[in-house]
Amino acid sequence: MINQVFLTLPVADLQRSISFFKALGFVHNPQFSDNTAACIVINDAMSVMLGTHAKFREFTPKAICDTNQAVEVLISLSCESREQVDELVAKALAAGGSTYDKPEDFGFMYTHSFVDPDGHGWGLLHMASQPAP
Repeated sequence: MINQVFLTLPVADLQRSISFFKALGFVHNPQFSDNTAACIVINDAMSVMLGTHAKFREFTPKAICDTNQAVEVLISLSCESREQVDELVAKALAAGGSTYDKPEDFGFMYTHSFVDPDGHGWGLLHMASQPAP
């Protein structure tokens, strides 16, 4: 069984990215951070490792995606409420992120998203109940 998920994302400016995610209310774990990478704790089961481009290249021979031109990844987070979805998007925008869509209400599910300063897409959703068959 999988106990934890660690996503690793390349970032152009490590300190800017740390500040961005802290502004969303996530915790920076300095124990797993240095001047080339930082651990951002989303919750007990999920953390995001932010790596400078040089650090990220140590893990893959492939080129780093230019997120101005292409989508690298879409990450979805389940929120406790519609209000939390809206709150996280507002915090992301205030901290230098952006969005390219509007909230959507499907009755059983409410969604919205933001893009962090490095162009990684973050979807937020709140499931009120299961969809009808």
